[in-house]
Amino acid sequence: MGERLTSGEVCTRSVTIAFKETPLIDAARLMRAQHVGCLVVVEDEAPGQRTVCGLLTDRDIVTAVVAPGLDLATLCVGDVMSTDVVTVGEDDSLIDLMRAMRAKGVRRVPVLGARGELGGIAALDDVLAILSEELSLLVAAIEHEGQRERQLRR
Repeated sequence: MGERLTSGEVCTRSVTIAFKETPLIDAARLMRAQHVGCLVVVEDEAPGQRTVCGLLTDRDIVTAVVAPGLDLATLCVGDVMSTDVVTVGEDDSLIDLMRAMRAKGVRRVPVLGARGELGGIAALDDVLAILSEELSLLVAAIEHEGQRERQLRR
């Protein structure tokens, strides 16, 4: 990659959020309405500054609540969310982002601004789209080399 892409350039800036106190049923409905597989759980530290305190995935709901037969209506996001959230900074490179995903075995990583505030979320899908584009460029270079060789060696 000739350009140094940052996590801030790769991430989605529109993040669907929840709070610890959000009823789990409302969180599930929000995921469905927004067509997302996770919610970033935040706390309001200061006006306009939300900090990440957890992550809730559709898988969390299935494995921690539905599979064991718990009552979804009695739980809040804070009861089920993951608190060991892996984050990256907006200025961290795409390579740093991929290393963080690999090291922790996660598909989604909140991206933080300079003051630690939520700035976006980077998903494995975002990374794969970029890598796919890069690989397509390499394939095109190989194809072009073959065409060039055929033209020069007629």
